[in-house]
Parts: sequence; structure tokens; C-alpha cells
Amino acid sequence: MAIFPGGFSLALEVTALDNILSLLWLLLCVLVIIVLAYLFTKYVAGRNGSFLGAGGTSGRLKALARLSLGRDQSLVLVQAGERYLLLGAAPSGVTLVAELTEEEARALCARPLSDQPAPPSFGEALRTVLKQKKPR
Repeated sequence: MAIFPGGFSLALEVTALDNILSLLWLLLCVLVIIVLAYLFTKYVAGRNGSFLGAGGTSGRLKALARLSLGRDQSLVLVQAGERYLLLGAAPSGVTLVAELTEEEARALCARPLSDQPAPPSFGEALRTVLKQKKPR
């Protein structure tokens, strides 16, 4: 075993170099895995950002409106060609609630005319809450 003037042995320097190279190799492998995962997700998601083509629009199918009814339960208004379907979606499956005419579907999608004012923006709501907060 050779001892250098600094008091380090050749074996210790080789071990330290091996540890650094192992760490760099591990970091490179993790980086490659992250890049491959990103590319795979982009490939699977497709161009419209939907997972396996199950997005809002796909050819002649369009999800026009969605109303959440609770946890994992919602109503979805779907246009399938010339037909308008109101579907109930739940963990147990999807069921047809009603088939609507084009006029009924447009009426459901139209913004409701009500006397209620529009909800405040986030900034307005935050300012209101901060004004109400009492100083300590």
C-alpha cells in the first residue's frame, strides 16, 4: 500500500473515486428515468392533454357540461353526433338519465339569467376577509 505525502493511501483515494462515480451514475440513471417518464406521459396523454383520448372532445363526441353531485358522482351532458345525452356518472358506472333535444341541451348549457350577483373574484374576497380580520 503506497502512502502519499499528504498521508492518504492509494486505496482510500480509489474508494473515494469509486463512490463519486457511483453517485454520478445513480444521478444519471434517475435523470434518464425522469425524462423517459415525462416522454411516455406526453405520448400517452396525446396532443389534447387527455389521458388515452378520454378528454372533453373526441371526433363527434363532446362533453358540453358537467355538474358535480357529490364525491365521485356527476351529471354530464354529452353531444354524440346529433344526439344529446344526459348521463349520470358514478363509481358503479355510467347511466343514461335522459335524451334531450337540441333546444333542451342549449337551454341547459346557456348561462342562467338570475337576479343573483356574480360571485366575487378571489382578490375581492381576500380583501374582504383581510379587512374583517381583527389586529392582535
